[in-house]
Amino acid sequence: MIGQKLLVPFLWLMFAAFPFFACKSALKNKPITPRVGFDWQGHRGCRGLMPENSLPAFLHALDFPEVVTLELDLAVSKDNQLIISHEPWFNPAICLLPSGDSILQRDAEKNLIYQFTASEIQAFDCGSLGNARFPQQQKQRTYKPTLAEVVAAVRAKAAGRTLRWNIEIKSQPEWDGLRHPPVEEFVRLTIAGLKSLGLENTATVQSFDVRALQALHRQAPNVPLVLLVENIWGLDSNLEKLGFTPQVYSPYYQLVSKKMVQKCHAKNIQVIPWTVNDVASMRGMIHLGVDGIITDYPNLIREVGKDDGQ
Repeated sequence: MIGQKLLVPFLWLMFAAFPFFACKSALKNKPITPRVGFDWQGHRGCRGLMPENSLPAFLHALDFPEVVTLELDLAVSKDNQLIISHEPWFNPAICLLPSGDSILQRDAEKNLIYQFTASEIQAFDCGSLGNARFPQQQKQRTYKPTLAEVVAAVRAKAAGRTLRWNIEIKSQPEWDGLRHPPVEEFVRLTIAGLKSLGLENTATVQSFDVRALQALHRQAPNVPLVLLVENIWGLDSNLEKLGFTPQVYSPYYQLVSKKMVQKCHAKNIQVIPWTVNDVASMRGMIHLGVDGIITDYPNLIREVGKDDGQ
């Protein structure tokens, strides 16, 4: 979900996350069944198993019936197509040039998605390298698809199944007009995409960039919004900066505490942490009362309710 450096100093993070670690330690071996309606989300499709934000990743995520929501990131192409990509450039760790050559690290941010058309973008291979951070990920040639492509493919495979979408606007103030359109335009393109694809009633839109959420709140007040959080400013401070109450508060999972969840619920805000990638942590989050979990490994979901001896 995030490639930016965490803003949390290590010691502060450990302090803030202490309630979670204590919970995890005590409950990691105890199976638990989430309540009905729990929102299991496949992060970038299923990044732990397939190339992230690719058609294979989203389609494979559908093989796990517990998955309720597909989580993804948006960039914008030169021809104003909504492209599914975590970075607004081609990450040299996971992508190859159309020629098949590697992308030099020093050139990483020279190949900006905003400088290429959607058809040109599909010539880059973003699957054959795999991802060293996710050794279970299956290597295969694939590309960064458009949002429309993914929605069509998912609907074809999941006919009759109710699915939701959690769509992140990847924007930063210093990127406006350079790596993506100005944020107001980015938001307009996103809203138009949701409407054209019929996703208004099945999607949430999330962002770390409060400007994007504020623009969405003005332009499409009926779209549920998610505030992504990676800092230790606290719930009240983050909500004050946003300026309104979002439907969902989505912090880095090690920042979640029982008190945070209770305060959110008192404000009618759901809590859905990212990115929770082991069974013990999933159990800990559920015990803290979260409303959903974003994970790279939807194959682990079934293990949460099993005895470790099974």
